[in-house]
Amino acid sequence: MYFEIISEIERIEQIAVGGKIRDIMRLRKQYGSGRWRKLKGVATVRLQSGNIRKAELHWYEAHGIGRKKIKIKELLD
Repeated sequence: MYFEIISEIERIEQIAVGGKIRDIMRLRKQYGSGRWRKLKGVATVRLQSGNIRKAELHWYEAHGIGRKKIKIKELLD
């Protein structure tokens, strides 16, 4: 699903770090080694249809590499 984040991501929480991440081997192979973390947070997004909704987002992040694989886990409103 295509979407655009139009607000700051709030209520950021860490879900997993390093070896606790299921996709850690794929992340390291695709983007390089780093201290990978899986995070979640809430932001306002614009969906492909043009609707603006609040959503829970999940993504992976590593220092020096940045946010990767951002996805909408759940629409909240």
